[in-house]
Amino acid sequence: MKGPLTYVKIKSLTKPGSYGDGGTLYLRIAPGGSKQWVQRLVIRGRRHDLGLGGWPLVSLQEAREAAFENRKQARRGEDLLAAKHREAAPTFEEALEKVIRLHQPTWKDGGRTANSWRACLRQYAMPKIGRKRVPDITAADVLDIVGSIWTARHETAKKVKRRLGAVLAWAVTQGYRADNPVQAITVALPKADNLKGHFKAIPHEEVQTAIETVRASQAHPSTIRCFEFLILTATRSGEARLMRWTEVDLRKRTWIIPAARTKTGKEHRVPLSLRACEILRESQAKSESALVFPSARGKALSDATISKLVRENGINGVPHAIARACFRSWCADVNVSREVAESCLAHVVKGVEGAYQRSDLFERRRSVMQKWSDYVTGTPSADMIPLHG
Repeated sequence: MKGPLTYVKIKSLTKPGSYGDGGTLYLRIAPGGSKQWVQRLVIRGRRHDLGLGGWPLVSLQEAREAAFENRKQARRGEDLLAAKHREAAPTFEEALEKVIRLHQPTWKDGGRTANSWRACLRQYAMPKIGRKRVPDITAADVLDIVGSIWTARHETAKKVKRRLGAVLAWAVTQGYRADNPVQAITVALPKADNLKGHFKAIPHEEVQTAIETVRASQAHPSTIRCFEFLILTATRSGEARLMRWTEVDLRKRTWIIPAARTKTGKEHRVPLSLRACEILRESQAKSESALVFPSARGKALSDATISKLVRENGINGVPHAIARACFRSWCADVNVSREVAESCLAHVVKGVEGAYQRSDLFERRRSVMQKWSDYVTGTPSADMIPLHG
């Protein structure tokens, strides 16, 4: 069919193929019958086919006007492809969901991490950049979000910064932007060494007093027991709060944390001290729940419940640091070897040392955890330190 296209011609065309309008504009008919506008244009020395939309949603006149404007931009040397790609870029909110779907198979915690990402960024990022397309987010936007809480809520700010960085790094890999603005704001933020209040710990010499204070409180008994058990085992809050009786062997004084609930994604054996076993027997006698430390309603204790227990009893630290940082400091002070201390904390040892260290040092850890338990509960055998692991 010769000559420029008209409304009547377009309507009558049914055979699949491309039909020119007498320039760079074509109407392409797919085998299924749909009709799309395509412009064949040389951009920076290379020919490309640009989609301009479908007919009749985009009329002939609108397609001609768009094609004419594209030709002018191409003649000026503008990168039309980058502009088109930019227009197709997702908003930050849409990109967040794509990143969560990408990572979710590795988060084996029943969706809690995904929900944490959404809640965290919904509170701090979405009001400011949620509807912005990812190429349009600037370093100033990121600094506004992170900087507003960097000193007041430092740990939360670091979490927000990491998650913003992950989403915008994904945008870079997809070609939606050339840089990650999160990296640019680092030098503009105050040095973390000068900040107070993040993962605040108490001296390990004060842990015994903290345990005694909590024992004397009016908190729910299960919460009190969980707090002390958390310290005695130097584990993470979620590992203790969600602990189930099927993971415990009291006869062997062993607790096996399943891989799905560890930070490393690997099963971790925890040797139980005598006092830790006493706590478990107390829990066993008081409850028939499958959970070792159920809440007053029989459900899993929340992280906020443990934090509230510490805060309301005037303890100047956070549960994570009291259970783990204090233990690590004590290990350094009493000369527990690095590999044993790190193994007690279920830390991953990287590099050559990690490649050759295959044992979990279980019996050596049992000795250390018993001495730590004796130390923080004030039993006589605490005097057996220092030791060399």
